[in-house]
Amino acid sequence: MNEDLLVDEENRDAYDDLIVSIEAKAHRLNLLIAVCDDASYRDEIIAQYEAELEPEIPCYRVKLARGEPSLTAAISQLVSNEEYLRQHHPAVITVTGAEQLYFLKLENERSEQEIFFGYLQWTREALREFPFAIVLWVTNQILGDLMKKAPDFWSWRNGVFRFVSRRKNTISGRELEPIRFAFNGNEFSSFDDDNDYLLPIEDLQRFIRDIEQRGIKDATLATLYFTLGDIYRKRLNRGECQDYKQEQELGIEYLSKAVELQQQLGLEKDLATSLNNLAGLYYSQGRYDQAEPLYLQALELTKRLLGDNHSSVATSFNNLAGLYYSQGRYDQAEPLYLQALELTKRLLGDNHPDVARSLNNLAGLYQSQGRYDQAETLYLQALELYKRLLGDNHPSVAQSLNNLAALYKSQGRYDQAEPLYLQALELYKRLLGDNHPDVATSLNNLAALYKSQGHYDQAEPLYLQALELRKRLLGDNHPSVATSLNNLAGLYKSQGRYDQAEPLYLQALDILEQQLGVDHPNTVTVRKNLAILRDSLNSQQ
Repeated sequence: MNEDLLVDEENRDAYDDLIVSIEAKAHRLNLLIAVCDDASYRDEIIAQYEAELEPEIPCYRVKLARGEPSLTAAISQLVSNEEYLRQHHPAVITVTGAEQLYFLKLENERSEQEIFFGYLQWTREALREFPFAIVLWVTNQILGDLMKKAPDFWSWRNGVFRFVSRRKNTISGRELEPIRFAFNGNEFSSFDDDNDYLLPIEDLQRFIRDIEQRGIKDATLATLYFTLGDIYRKRLNRGECQDYKQEQELGIEYLSKAVELQQQLGLEKDLATSLNNLAGLYYSQGRYDQAEPLYLQALELTKRLLGDNHSSVATSFNNLAGLYYSQGRYDQAEPLYLQALELTKRLLGDNHPDVARSLNNLAGLYQSQGRYDQAETLYLQALELYKRLLGDNHPSVAQSLNNLAALYKSQGRYDQAEPLYLQALELYKRLLGDNHPDVATSLNNLAALYKSQGHYDQAEPLYLQALELRKRLLGDNHPSVATSLNNLAGLYKSQGRYDQAEPLYLQALDILEQQLGVDHPNTVTVRKNLAILRDSLNSQQ
């Protein structure tokens, strides 16, 4: 078995049990249900068990049809096309496609999932003609309804195998609560706020499209736009998204629609929040010029609607300051960070996560300005506060550990920095999964530490992983990609690999000049690095 695929013990046990169940009854009808919310991870598991079972047990795949998703019909068609299966030799048939079936029926008499459950409920006799192991893959959302709506099929199963994954395609009941009023009463048999798998996200998209096609432009649609856009934003932050770049763009699409409709309808309070969150998504893409006017509008609106002494104003100060900091506009960032900290403390008290965030942000600014003693004091306060308020296992704690480690590295305190970097990386991976920009940042920072220590062989693979991850998640032209290119080039320069370093510096410089401008501190740094490299090359000639 590939130990790298099924990392945690829970999934490894489920995988082993599934293999044993398939092998035990591959020569007669054996209904097995496998549960996974991450389609790509599911496909890896399928490929893994197929590789392990073949050639002793031949493996086949079939996908349920949309519209009329009948398990029996799908398998019948497969068997009719395969002579081996018609001879009733041992085999395993993997069935996918259930995850794509719509939950909401909208204008139809029944939803695709209801049709699927209806067929399942009456498949017992029909399936007897298939003496094979059949692995039906479903999501947690489908599993919950399958037990209730196809009890006869459920009672006939030989095993249920649950695979834990961070990424999912569903929305929780808590996140749907703000738009519960928009659904017809019969769409949900029960609305459970604690259900993490209440509604497939594609169904909410479809629900919104249906309203759009009917030409209805009202406050309900504006709320739906905002809610879906913000769900995508939160999925990105929590590491739950199935495709980072795609869901980032979808978040922007729906929040942009929310902003446009809220402006038309005069929904100013909702508009301020939408502007702020949309700006945050542009910021995460490195599109700072598009983020700034939105942050400024959000701040002006929030002040006008709520007054100067409100926690939302402090949030706006923090966000705008963060943008200025990323643009190298430190003189503009500092007073905003200080105002945010003072206001947050006054309104929320000293013991609040927002205070820790403000302390952390201000410390980052001081570090960039070389004010290390001031930065360390604030970083330590933020870390202590986060741990006390949020516990040791929280992404904000990982961020604090990472930032404090970066400060220690800047001061040459390598022995203190390394364990903090390693803790941060482990935390990020465990809490957000392997495919998240914060993981790339952690990899990059740990690599930089190893480079500073002259441990080049340890640094290079980490730099390469960070670069690949950033390109895949953020796109080729993101400022963070330029940072990775610059750092990898610096490593190659330190090793005398000048021919490999120069094109990386050039790529980094091109990205930064386009995205941040020629005078940004990062752009200036890369330009200097390139000049130093070329001096070294010239001196060798």
